Amino acid sequence: MAQVQIVSEGPNYRHHIRSGVHEVIADEPATLGGQGAGLAPFDLYLASLSACTAITLRMYAEKKGWDLGTFRAELSSSRDAAGKLVVHRILHASGALSDAQWQRLLDVVEKTPVTLVMREGATITSERGSA
Repeated sequence: MAQVQIVSEGPNYRHHIRSGVHEVIADEPATLGGQGAGLAPFDLYLASLSACTAITLRMYAEKKGWDLGTFRAELSSSRDAAGKLVVHRILHASGALSDAQWQRLLDVVEKTPVTLVMREGATITSERGSA
């Protein structure tokens, strides 16, 4: 499974997130006291869903021999009247896909691994580590 490490070495909210040899900067916008140096936490949340969406649909299309062309997903989040997070995806592909192919892609996207975990929730545990 996945493993990441986040390190804060300075003021404000700028943090370095590492996974293997890859690094991403997380921060809050200046309006929330950050430096705007990286993606905010909910941006990262949407980014993980968008990456899983794009990768899963590309894999599926390649397996079926369908040409997606350039694929793009636009994700946004809001809160409903009860305060629950609502995520909306708009999918775009430049390839010539039929309505039936698009319907299948829309069915598949509902079952991507990250989509399923976000819908079902996760058990999150915490413990104290060393300095």
